[in-house]
Amino acid sequence: MIQSVTNWDEKTHIVLHTSQGAVEIPLINAYSWTLGRGSENDIPLGDKCTSRNHAMFQLVGESNYFLIDLGSRNGSFVNGRRVTIPVSLKNGDRITLGETELVFHCPEYTTSPDTGTSQSEETDATDSGATAMLHKRQLITVLVVDIRDFTKLTQQMDEHILSEAIGTWFRRAGQIIDRYGSWVDKYIGDAVMTVWIHDTEKTLDTVSTQEMLKVYRALYELYEMSNELNQQFDLPFQLRVGAGINTGYAMVGQMGTSQHPDYTALGDTVNAAFRLESSTKQLGLDVAIGSTTYAHTPYAAVLLPLKQHSVSLKGYSSPTITYAGTFKELGTYIQKLDAE
Repeated sequence: MIQSVTNWDEKTHIVLHTSQGAVEIPLINAYSWTLGRGSENDIPLGDKCTSRNHAMFQLVGESNYFLIDLGSRNGSFVNGRRVTIPVSLKNGDRITLGETELVFHCPEYTTSPDTGTSQSEETDATDSGATAMLHKRQLITVLVVDIRDFTKLTQQMDEHILSEAIGTWFRRAGQIIDRYGSWVDKYIGDAVMTVWIHDTEKTLDTVSTQEMLKVYRALYELYEMSNELNQQFDLPFQLRVGAGINTGYAMVGQMGTSQHPDYTALGDTVNAAFRLESSTKQLGLDVAIGSTTYAHTPYAAVLLPLKQHSVSLKGYSSPTITYAGTFKELGTYIQKLDAE
């Protein structure tokens, strides 16, 4: 049930305009909030023009909020523009779902010229009860998955069908990634980035077989899900995805409370994952993995039929070794492991 909340000027919230007046709804104590006609939604909407599961707010990192259309029939709009991929929200954005009007409000973060920290961080530093931010160097695996030829797709598709198809893709992608123990760390246009954090205290900088297989299984399910959408929607050409995987150390920030931890990773390991994904277009292949990922991959030399390539990645002064191949080859690898 939606309850009116007052004095939320310093908290992220939405203002929902109804026939009874404006209702303020805080976006706190969670990392996603669904909206729609169905009563199961976090924010149910009494609007016959909204879909049962219409859209979702998602918090990524400390203060980045996105609106994601969940394949709604009548679409989601931010400032009059239809949402086809996750859209980053800013203070004052006007959101339209069916006949429902909402306004997004978030606190303004200003940066101190002397310290580079935000005013909110300075306040937390003096508040002994505030949750501290923890940054730790950890071994991670980063997966970047990109929808191929998305611009071309937008030019050739009906806007309604495009929104429904891509909204469905992002929603199912989030479900798959969650099932394999990770989360969507970032939405970058028509791509998603997800991170697996490896516990190396007892394993001496090695990644367990099951942890690494979660990455490959998640990626292969994302590929299969994309293929299923080709059967579900009338698309002008085959919906395809490409991926880059990289393993290495990065600074990982833990934010939020112990009940709702949130992580984001920064560093060369993350940057290289994006560059590896881009290299698949040069190579004409589906998947490219870094040499460290390959070294941690169980039975890679025997069961994983990826070929070694030397590629020039943007921003890197020397060629990089990658192992690249097709989703079919990745599927064969998973099948062989399952048969062991």
